[in-house]
Amino acid sequence: MSSNYEKVEIGDATLYRGDCLEILPMLSDVDAVITDPPYSSGGAFRSDRVQKTSDKYVLTGTLVQRPEFSGDNRDQRAFVEWCCIWLGRALAASKPGSVACLFTDWRQLPSTTDALQGAGYVWRGLVPWDKTPACRPHVGRFASQCEYIVWGSAGPLPQERGVGCLPGLLSCAVERDKEHITQKPQKMVEQVLEICPASGTVLDPFLGSGTTGVACANLGRKFIGIEIEPEYFDIACKRIEGAHAQGRLFG
Repeated sequence: MSSNYEKVEIGDATLYRGDCLEILPMLSDVDAVITDPPYSSGGAFRSDRVQKTSDKYVLTGTLVQRPEFSGDNRDQRAFVEWCCIWLGRALAASKPGSVACLFTDWRQLPSTTDALQGAGYVWRGLVPWDKTPACRPHVGRFASQCEYIVWGSAGPLPQERGVGCLPGLLSCAVERDKEHITQKPQKMVEQVLEICPASGTVLDPFLGSGTTGVACANLGRKFIGIEIEPEYFDIACKRIEGAHAQGRLFG
């Protein structure tokens, strides 16, 4: 196995800069996989999907230029196969009865549900994320106002997990002030984290700008994050360090 990775410890968070396919086999005792993998979406055709992420996901005329990210140009067959590989390794690192929550959009929803099951998880359902009427408008057609969380479990899911009754629909507007092109709202991610027991460890194999790690710091969960892009890894480290420092400040 390659040793071409960097490891950073910040409080209860362990962050790796490298390829998740290489790092996942090193991990164990995960209670929840909560992640926003590259969708390989952004268009109806192959020519659309292979565009730069800034062209696919950023409105024309946007002034803030954020770093590109890789792994977002697979066709659907390649996307499913790749997801089955990393999800299978995440499953092997997880405890029996742990959960997995994967963000996806409408284009890749069928592929993501297939991949979750192909990797060995039990598919438990969908949680729509309503991006509210503040989402990107589309003249003459329905707005793409929802994305989705595909979730499942590593085998049987015990009811007595120290987790209460959670909503089956999340409503939260997309944040305009963000570090990553596809960054999810922190408040919404914190709601998703409630699926993990309070003393549990959350794994995010696609750390991005570190929103899940910040949410874990705020809610007191242990965290493991992996990011392949050096620029985003540095951003995530700074954000998570700031969240831990803020937690220490307020006790």
